[in-house]
Amino acid sequence: MTHVQHHANEPLEMSIDVLAEHIITEHAGDAVEAVKTLVMELDFTRDQLQIASRLLSTGIGRGWKPRLERLPARPEA
Repeated sequence: MTHVQHHANEPLEMSIDVLAEHIITEHAGDAVEAVKTLVMELDFTRDQLQIASRLLSTGIGRGWKPRLERLPARPEA
């Protein structure tokens, strides 16, 4: 596996598999600790989204309102 150097505030451009391996590697192979970190990051991101949605008017997004939860995937026809 190649080591991926990432700096804060840079977009991640890698496959989901490579990203998952990278996150687990950053936690010394401990998948449980990796998941705990991701859950904490998700919680922080949700908090930031809630704050932003309260502070921004709907006019900025032309009526768009952020969703705090992902919509269920639609079955493909």
